[in-house]
Amino acid sequence: MKTIKYFLVLAFVSSFYFGVQAQPQKLVFSPHWMPQAQFAGYYVAEEMGFYKDAGLDVEILHPSASVNAMQFLQSGQADIISLFLVSGLDNRFNGVDLVNIAQFSHNSALMFVAKKTSNINSLKDFNGKKIGIWRSGFEEIPKALINEHQLDVSWVPILSTVNLFLLDGIDIMTVMWYNEYNQIYLSGLNEDELSTFFLSDYGYNTPEDGLYVLQNTLNEKKDALQAFVEASIKGWQYAEKNRDFTLDIVIERMRQANVPSNKAHQQWMLDKVLELLNPIGETALENEEFDQVHSVLKNQYPEKPDVLFEDFFRPVR
Repeated sequence: MKTIKYFLVLAFVSSFYFGVQAQPQKLVFSPHWMPQAQFAGYYVAEEMGFYKDAGLDVEILHPSASVNAMQFLQSGQADIISLFLVSGLDNRFNGVDLVNIAQFSHNSALMFVAKKTSNINSLKDFNGKKIGIWRSGFEEIPKALINEHQLDVSWVPILSTVNLFLLDGIDIMTVMWYNEYNQIYLSGLNEDELSTFFLSDYGYNTPEDGLYVLQNTLNEKKDALQAFVEASIKGWQYAEKNRDFTLDIVIERMRQANVPSNKAHQQWMLDKVLELLNPIGETALENEEFDQVHSVLKNQYPEKPDVLFEDFFRPVR
């Protein structure tokens, strides 16, 4: 009888233990913009069960018009967010205990675009012109390039629309290659009607999309964060090889969020983002990449202490 009781107790304890162990780790991921193909790999990882296979229960929480991803992170509503390197480092300079755990993109998609009818064919032609620039925190790198070349320009804050550029309210617009540039093309301006200036061609090929967490989250959930990064890489790799399938997922996510979707534009975005992420899986932030962005921000914050590379980049793989 004692033997039977022993095995019953052992079976109960084992069942309870393994049941607890099998519970997935909950993580909330917030991309830094609304649903679009820029974040396709994460949608695919969720759709294909890569996060679940890694022992994770991942919720993708997009920002809204009133709350951004950084606010989600600081309020505890998100565990992980995506940011451009310049935005992540800017937050660190301003006292947020933010760390980069994986740098997915090592290339810049930032560019200036102008109509050829405005006779802007080189950087020196920017003098005296009005440049539209977003209010969303990506302005440091474009402004650094303009300042380096000592150009006298007027900066015009804009939202995400390209309408002011189309209506000649500004001479030049700051755009992303995978996004607003194609919006301009789809609005009726052909490529041969546009002058383009890729910031990467002028020495500013600064990394963009990376994954960020607060330091205490890294301390408490390092294994889960590593699993998230690995599963996300699988998602991007699958997206690269299955683009039609991926595009369908993106469009569905946009519709669920009531975000207007254009299949041709999202196809362009997916293709260009995959080019920028290539090779997928190279998630180490390089010292040289960090130093360039640090230098740009240090000019903005000369009175603040340097941010150390080894404190800022804390890889989980």
